[in-house]
Amino acid sequence: MHVRLYSYWRSSSSHRVRIALGFKGIAHETVTVNLLGGEQRSETHTARAPNQSVPALEIDGEVFIESVAIIELLDDLFPEVRLYPKEARERARVRALVETVNAGIQPLQNLQVLLRHSEDHDARNAWAHQFNARGLEVIERLMERNGPGRFAFGDAFGAADCFLIPQAASAKRFGVDLAKFPRVSAALAASADLPFVVAAAPENQPDAPKN
Repeated sequence: MHVRLYSYWRSSSSHRVRIALGFKGIAHETVTVNLLGGEQRSETHTARAPNQSVPALEIDGEVFIESVAIIELLDDLFPEVRLYPKEARERARVRALVETVNAGIQPLQNLQVLLRHSEDHDARNAWAHQFNARGLEVIERLMERNGPGRFAFGDAFGAADCFLIPQAASAKRFGVDLAKFPRVSAALAASADLPFVVAAAPENQPDAPKN
Protein backbone atom coordinates (compact mmCIF):
# COMPACT_ATOMS: atom_id res chain seq x y z
CA MET A 1 0.00 0.00 0.00
CA HIS A 2 1.41 3.37 -1.02
CA VAL A 3 0.38 6.34 1.12
CA ARG A 4 1.12 9.96 0.23
CA LEU A 5 0.21 12.94 2.41
CA TYR A 6 -0.21 16.42 0.93
CA SER A 7 0.55 18.74 3.78
CA TYR A 8 1.65 22.20 4.93
CA TRP A 9 3.87 22.55 7.98
CA ARG A 10 1.66 24.96 9.96
CA SER A 11 -1.71 23.58 8.87
CA SER A 12 -3.36 22.27 12.04
CA SER A 13 -5.54 19.95 9.97
CA SER A 14 -2.45 18.43 8.35
CA HIS A 15 -0.87 18.18 11.79
CA ARG A 16 -3.80 16.02 12.96
CA VAL A 17 -3.28 13.53 10.15
CA ARG A 18 0.50 13.44 10.65
CA ILE A 19 -0.08 12.46 14.28
CA ALA A 20 -2.58 9.75 13.30
CA LEU A 21 -0.25 8.29 10.68
CA GLY A 22 2.61 8.25 13.19
CA PHE A 23 0.48 6.71 15.92
CA LYS A 24 -0.46 3.86 13.61
CA GLY A 25 3.07 3.49 12.26
CA ILE A 26 1.96 3.97 8.65
CA ALA A 27 4.86 4.59 6.31
CA HIS A 28 4.07 7.44 3.94
CA GLU A 29 5.51 10.00 1.56
CA THR A 30 4.97 13.70 2.30
CA VAL A 31 4.38 16.25 -0.45
CA THR A 32 4.35 19.84 0.74
CA VAL A 33 1.77 22.35 -0.49
CA ASN A 34 2.74 25.98 0.18
CA LEU A 35 -0.47 27.63 1.36
CA LEU A 36 1.09 31.09 1.65
CA GLY A 37 2.35 30.72 -1.90
CA GLY A 38 -1.12 29.80 -3.16
CA GLU A 39 -0.17 26.30 -4.34
CA GLN A 40 -3.46 24.95 -2.95
CA ARG A 41 -5.28 26.90 -5.68
CA SER A 42 -3.29 25.38 -8.53
CA GLU A 43 -5.10 23.25 -11.10
CA THR A 44 -3.08 20.22 -10.04
CA HIS A 45 -3.98 20.45 -6.37
CA THR A 46 -7.59 21.47 -7.04
CA ALA A 47 -7.97 18.30 -9.12
CA ARG A 48 -6.95 16.18 -6.15
CA ALA A 49 -8.57 18.36 -3.46
CA PRO A 50 -11.58 20.35 -4.71
CA ASN A 51 -11.69 22.23 -1.40
CA GLN A 52 -8.28 23.73 -2.30
CA SER A 53 -6.91 22.81 1.08
CA VAL A 54 -4.75 20.36 2.98
CA PRO A 55 -4.52 17.68 4.12
CA ALA A 56 -5.17 15.36 1.24
CA LEU A 57 -4.24 11.72 1.67
CA GLU A 58 -3.59 9.51 -1.34
CA ILE A 59 -3.83 5.77 -0.80
CA ASP A 60 -2.90 3.61 -3.79
CA GLY A 61 -3.82 6.44 -6.16
CA GLU A 62 -7.15 7.32 -4.52
CA VAL A 63 -7.31 10.70 -2.77
CA PHE A 64 -9.26 11.49 0.39
CA ILE A 65 -9.79 14.93 1.91
CA GLU A 66 -10.92 16.43 5.24
CA SER A 67 -9.01 15.40 8.36
CA VAL A 68 -11.97 13.91 10.24
CA ALA A 69 -12.86 11.65 7.32
CA ILE A 70 -9.20 10.73 6.77
CA ILE A 71 -8.58 9.76 10.39
CA GLU A 72 -11.76 7.68 10.56
CA LEU A 73 -10.69 5.96 7.33
CA LEU A 74 -7.27 5.19 8.82
CA ASP A 75 -8.99 3.60 11.83
CA ASP A 76 -11.00 1.39 9.46
CA LEU A 77 -8.06 0.44 7.24
CA PHE A 78 -5.52 -0.03 10.03
CA PRO A 79 -7.56 -1.24 13.06
CA GLU A 80 -4.69 -2.93 14.90
CA VAL A 81 -4.19 0.17 17.07
CA ARG A 82 -7.32 2.25 17.31
CA LEU A 83 -7.85 5.98 17.65
CA TYR A 84 -11.59 5.72 18.32
CA PRO A 85 -13.13 3.53 21.05
CA LYS A 86 -15.18 0.54 19.95
CA GLU A 87 -18.01 1.23 22.41
CA ALA A 88 -20.65 3.46 20.82
CA ARG A 89 -21.20 5.90 23.69
CA GLU A 90 -17.47 6.37 24.25
CA ARG A 91 -16.97 6.88 20.52
CA ALA A 92 -19.65 9.59 20.55
CA ARG A 93 -17.87 11.38 23.41
CA VAL A 94 -14.60 11.32 21.50
CA ARG A 95 -16.35 12.62 18.38
CA ALA A 96 -17.75 15.50 20.45
CA LEU A 97 -14.20 16.50 21.43
CA VAL A 98 -13.06 16.11 17.83
CA GLU A 99 -15.88 18.26 16.46
CA THR A 100 -15.40 20.94 19.11
CA VAL A 101 -12.01 21.50 17.49
CA ASN A 102 -12.91 20.69 13.91
CA ALA A 103 -16.15 22.66 13.71
CA GLY A 104 -16.09 24.96 16.72
CA ILE A 105 -12.57 26.39 16.78
CA GLN A 106 -10.39 25.79 13.74
CA PRO A 107 -12.69 27.16 11.01
CA LEU A 108 -13.02 30.46 12.88
CA GLN A 109 -9.25 30.98 12.96
CA ASN A 110 -8.63 29.73 9.44
CA LEU A 111 -6.46 32.11 7.42
CA GLN A 112 -9.24 32.82 4.90
CA VAL A 113 -11.63 33.73 7.73
CA LEU A 114 -9.08 35.96 9.45
CA LEU A 115 -8.34 37.86 6.25
CA ARG A 116 -12.06 38.27 5.59
CA HIS A 117 -12.64 39.44 9.16
CA SER A 118 -10.14 42.30 9.12
CA GLU A 119 -7.14 43.75 7.37
CA ASP A 120 -5.72 44.69 10.76
CA HIS A 121 -3.24 42.18 12.22
CA ASP A 122 -4.15 42.90 15.85
CA ALA A 123 -7.87 42.60 15.15
CA ARG A 124 -7.33 39.22 13.47
CA ASN A 125 -5.30 37.97 16.42
CA ALA A 126 -7.92 39.14 18.92
CA TRP A 127 -10.62 37.31 16.96
CA ALA A 128 -8.59 34.09 16.84
CA HIS A 129 -7.68 34.39 20.53
CA GLN A 130 -11.34 34.69 21.49
CA PHE A 131 -12.50 31.59 19.66
CA ASN A 132 -9.50 29.49 20.69
CA ALA A 133 -10.01 30.37 24.37
CA ARG A 134 -13.75 29.70 24.17
CA GLY A 135 -13.26 26.37 22.43
CA LEU A 136 -10.63 25.16 24.87
CA GLU A 137 -12.96 26.03 27.73
CA VAL A 138 -15.58 23.75 26.16
CA ILE A 139 -13.02 20.98 25.79
CA GLU A 140 -11.94 21.41 29.41
CA ARG A 141 -15.53 21.00 30.59
CA LEU A 142 -16.11 17.97 28.36
CA MET A 143 -12.96 16.32 29.68
CA GLU A 144 -14.09 16.93 33.25
CA ARG A 145 -17.50 15.43 32.47
CA ASN A 146 -15.95 12.41 30.76
CA GLY A 147 -14.09 11.46 33.93
CA PRO A 148 -10.42 10.93 34.80
CA GLY A 149 -7.71 9.99 32.35
CA ARG A 150 -4.20 10.85 31.27
CA PHE A 151 -5.13 11.84 27.75
CA ALA A 152 -7.93 13.82 26.11
CA PHE A 153 -10.25 10.84 26.64
CA GLY A 154 -9.30 8.19 29.17
CA ASP A 155 -5.91 6.62 29.63
CA ALA A 156 -5.17 5.79 25.98
CA PHE A 157 -3.98 8.18 23.28
CA GLY A 158 -6.69 8.64 20.68
CA ALA A 159 -8.42 10.72 18.07
CA ALA A 160 -9.26 13.52 20.50
CA ASP A 161 -5.54 13.99 21.15
CA CYS A 162 -4.85 14.16 17.40
CA PHE A 163 -7.12 17.20 17.29
CA LEU A 164 -6.29 18.77 20.64
CA ILE A 165 -2.51 18.90 20.17
CA PRO A 166 -2.52 20.99 16.96
CA GLN A 167 -5.29 23.26 18.26
CA ALA A 168 -3.39 23.93 21.46
CA ALA A 169 -0.36 24.90 19.39
CA SER A 170 -2.52 27.36 17.45
CA ALA A 171 -4.03 28.72 20.66
CA LYS A 172 -0.56 29.42 22.06
CA ARG A 173 0.34 31.20 18.84
CA PHE A 174 -2.65 33.49 19.37
CA GLY A 175 -1.70 34.20 22.97
CA VAL A 176 -4.09 31.91 24.86
CA ASP A 177 -2.85 30.96 28.34
CA LEU A 178 -3.17 27.17 28.44
CA ALA A 179 -2.53 27.14 32.19
CA LYS A 180 -6.19 28.18 32.59
CA PHE A 181 -7.17 24.70 31.37
CA PRO A 182 -5.63 22.11 33.74
CA ARG A 183 -7.15 19.00 32.16
CA VAL A 184 -6.15 20.14 28.69
CA SER A 185 -2.64 20.96 29.93
CA ALA A 186 -2.29 17.56 31.59
CA ALA A 187 -3.30 15.73 28.41
CA LEU A 188 -0.83 17.78 26.39
CA ALA A 189 1.94 17.00 28.87
CA ALA A 190 1.14 13.27 28.73
CA SER A 191 1.63 13.21 24.96
CA ALA A 192 4.42 15.77 24.57
CA ASP A 193 7.32 13.30 24.48
CA LEU A 194 5.68 10.54 22.45
CA PRO A 195 7.95 10.00 19.42
CA PHE A 196 5.16 10.16 16.84
CA VAL A 197 3.86 13.41 18.38
CA VAL A 198 7.32 14.96 18.28
CA ALA A 199 7.85 13.85 14.68
CA ALA A 200 4.50 15.37 13.61
CA ALA A 201 5.19 18.78 15.15
CA PRO A 202 5.09 21.72 12.71
CA GLU A 203 8.69 22.74 13.39
CA ASN A 204 9.89 19.25 12.42
CA GLN A 205 8.36 19.27 8.94
CA PRO A 206 10.50 19.55 5.79
CA ASP A 207 8.82 22.80 4.70
CA ALA A 208 9.10 24.51 8.12
CA PRO A 209 11.24 27.67 8.08
CA LYS A 210 14.77 26.95 9.19
CA ASN A 211 16.45 29.46 11.50
